[in-house]
Amino acid sequence: MDFNKYKFSFGSHRSKETIFIQFEYQQELKNKLRKRFPSAKWSQTRKAWYLPDLPAIRKILKLSEKKQTTKLVKNVSNNNKDALIAMHNQLKLKAYSSNTIRMYLSEFSHLLKIIKNHPVQNLTPEKLKDYFLYCVKKEQMKERKMNGKINAIKFYFEQVLHKPKMFFDIPRPKKPITLPKMLSKKEIQNLFSQVKNVKHLVALQLCYGMGLRVSEVVQIKLNHIDSDNMQVLISSAKGKKDRYVNLPLSILPLLRKYYKMYTPKEWLLEGAYGNMYSKSSVQAVFKRAMKKAKINKQIGIHGLRHSYATHLLEQGADIRFIQNLLGHNSIKTTQIYTQVTKQNIKQIKSPLDSL
Repeated sequence: MDFNKYKFSFGSHRSKETIFIQFEYQQELKNKLRKRFPSAKWSQTRKAWYLPDLPAIRKILKLSEKKQTTKLVKNVSNNNKDALIAMHNQLKLKAYSSNTIRMYLSEFSHLLKIIKNHPVQNLTPEKLKDYFLYCVKKEQMKERKMNGKINAIKFYFEQVLHKPKMFFDIPRPKKPITLPKMLSKKEIQNLFSQVKNVKHLVALQLCYGMGLRVSEVVQIKLNHIDSDNMQVLISSAKGKKDRYVNLPLSILPLLRKYYKMYTPKEWLLEGAYGNMYSKSSVQAVFKRAMKKAKINKQIGIHGLRHSYATHLLEQGADIRFIQNLLGHNSIKTTQIYTQVTKQNIKQIKSPLDSL
């Protein structure tokens, strides 16, 4: 498909960001467009074909990347637009992950929206404390949200404005100590039995079978899989660390079946446009399977990772090995699973039994 014969423009259609495609009408050009993008649709009002404005499509069409600040800056006063852009540039220079950049910009833009025309660089620690109290009392933000917000604003003042340790006297909300939510082996078997789509089943079995975060599953490339050594490279995971995890032998037949059906080119789990499969799609698959399996626990797809770690402990695996497989920096993070293993709990007998 020769993209030079097509003209691309950006806009919105039915309240969604869109890439419009126009070309001198030729049946051959239309056929090539429909073949490359089967989901392309015709807009009668715009007299153009259109696709959703997604990063993957921009990459295929060799268009410039969509700036993360474009949508956020609309809600920010002119006095603070430069601050938001400077924040974005500094995050990029320091090579923060796309998820962290998105979260930091979102939290920072919330502050800018609240203060309206007041220059953010002139905010005093007292004013910032008032803002944090507003977030807790008025908007009822929880501990995790507040810690992320403090980190984002701290980054701006310390890394963009270079004001050292400006937040030393702002107390951090204490995080509640909660046990990881998990599923039993029987529940997981039931869950998998509800998934008929091969790609969806591969995604869920990889989450549980290798104890992966959903972000790690969708980032697996074909060349990351070493079937000879039965290992998978988890590249640039949380904290930008690489690690190897063991590939379950039982998943090989399913992987071969999936490969023959879908013939992925780069990513193991490919999206509709040959891009990386989205995290939200895998999360939706898990949610539907939970509903079909009639498992009523309040648990997200991350519970498969928790279940993997807990079941390994119950099988007698060394906690240090589990730490490495999960990619935890500290053994303390991994040790929380010792509090939920049935094996340990069952060894404790009630004093009533000894009367």
